[in-house]
Amino acid sequence: MSETALLPILAEHIRAVNTFDEDAIAATFAEDAFVNDVRREFRGRAAIRRWLAKEIVGDKVTLEVLEVVDHYGDQIVRARYDGEYDKTTLPGDLIMTSYFTVCDDTITSLIIVRNEPAY
Repeated sequence: MSETALLPILAEHIRAVNTFDEDAIAATFAEDAFVNDVRREFRGRAAIRRWLAKEIVGDKVTLEVLEVVDHYGDQIVRARYDGEYDKTTLPGDLIMTSYFTVCDDTITSLIIVRNEPAY
């Protein structure tokens, strides 16, 4: 992990994900937040909660943070993902990048991407 520390709300978010605490994960998001995961957008806490229940808590996703980068007030978090989701077409070591925007100590947006090397 880089020397940049996670913002407290993001540390709480990752702790809640890793303990499968749906209520605590949902509480890290602003009421009107949005998440984009696998090119699908979920707007508002109710839609985000449905996504969490099925695809994060339901699939027992865990995150091992590898790197944290501050970028003009946003935090970019690279993490190793694991869980009970379908891994058929995924690499053995699934590294995803999460782009977080935080305002007033809540997550206002989260974009999750499986990046490919640029060259």
